[in-house]
Amino acid sequence: MNWLHPLSYLFAGAFLTNAIPHLTSGVMGRPFQTPWAKPRGPGQSSSIENLLWGFFNLVIGYLLICRVGDFDLRANQDVIPLGLGALLMGLGLAWRFGQFNGGRLS
Repeated sequence: MNWLHPLSYLFAGAFLTNAIPHLTSGVMGRPFQTPWAKPRGPGQSSSIENLLWGFFNLVIGYLLICRVGDFDLRANQDVIPLGLGALLMGLGLAWRFGQFNGGRLS
């Protein structure tokens, strides 16, 4: 197996996890942070911008899983990097967004 395949799946997990809060905020009609919001960090973007950003992340995650290598949902060497990418991105997002949305303990 090419080493780029697990790396691709790791990033796919990160992109798919990042899609969740943006798609959810967009569909609910709520503003939320995006990379281009001003001021960067606490600033929020519109629900439409979040929906588009979330959909973009979803497409990139799909491309990294389905178009790179031969992803097998039953193969540990494929699923573990995907899950690890999702976990790492989830922890990072919880820490980052928790600062602004009241969910961070320390």
